[in-house]
Amino acid sequence: MKKIFLFLPLLFLIFSCENTKVEKVENAFYYWKSNDYPSSSNKEKDILIDQNIKKLYVKFFEVDYTDAMGNFPISKTSFSLNSYCDEKSTNSYEVIPTVYIKNIVFQKSAEKDLDQLADNVNFLINKYTNERLDSLKVSEIQIDCDWTASTKDKYFYFLKKLKPISQKEISATLRLYPYKYPDKMGVPPVDKVTLMCYNLINPLADQSKNSILDLKELESYLNTAKKYPLHLDVALPVYSWMQVYQNNQFTNVLYDVKDIKPHLKEIKPLWYEVQKDTVINYETYLRTGDKIKYEEITADKINKAIAIIRKNIKFDKEITVTLFHLDEKQLNNYTDEEISHFYSDFTK
Repeated sequence: MKKIFLFLPLLFLIFSCENTKVEKVENAFYYWKSNDYPSSSNKEKDILIDQNIKKLYVKFFEVDYTDAMGNFPISKTSFSLNSYCDEKSTNSYEVIPTVYIKNIVFQKSAEKDLDQLADNVNFLINKYTNERLDSLKVSEIQIDCDWTASTKDKYFYFLKKLKPISQKEISATLRLYPYKYPDKMGVPPVDKVTLMCYNLINPLADQSKNSILDLKELESYLNTAKKYPLHLDVALPVYSWMQVYQNNQFTNVLYDVKDIKPHLKEIKPLWYEVQKDTVINYETYLRTGDKIKYEEITADKINKAIAIIRKNIKFDKEITVTLFHLDEKQLNNYTDEEISHFYSDFTK
């Protein structure tokens, strides 16, 4: 009898592990552009159709803070469904308004300010939905914030206020540090979270690692035996960038790297030197000798990240996998088949 009781926990563990296998993935994209964008991107339209995308997390705006203005919206999007719905498209997209709120907002705001912020965020989402999206029905709002232990109480207070005001499902992004340390960082009072499996390192803090996605860094945050107490979705990066250093000082980031690569010479892993004076997009002038840190995200790197995620995270049977982000120039770096596998590999 004693042996039977000892065997029962093992059986329970086996069955519980089986139940965590992902059976269905909803394919999604983030849309993170803030400027006007032409409606003729056939590549992006085709990707949405070919990958059976039904869900788009669209950044409506960001919220910043200054002493003079208090909390205020910036970087408003010009997204329009008309840009992606035409005679070729039979998809009806679910648009999830996403709002990025800088952590300084919660550092500087009192509770009465956060009451007003919840009202303002809801008002702007409704206004934009009515004016730009033909009063499209919205059932979910996602809040994106890199909160800290010192701001979690105010951030969570805001989330609690937004729920009844909006009368919608509330989701939040989740960085890897609060995922690993929920006792220290708290669990946001939302319906579900999206785990952001990128931007793991301060881009300027470690010159030897890929700050967008370092596989060892990723695994170090996921090696926890605990199942996160909320429904967990996943976001993966499908972008690369170049950090420009002139006179050994960081100057800016370039995303359109295709025209730059022929003028670079590799000097060590991740690092290149400009071999010819080059003008990029009539805006950025690269001089011979400038240093470039090229942080590239290949399909192989994403596939390895997916394997690490699947090995370490206990998911529900149905999840949403969201790629960051819908941008034709970045997505040209991947084949349609590769993009498809970024979704389907979670059900292997």
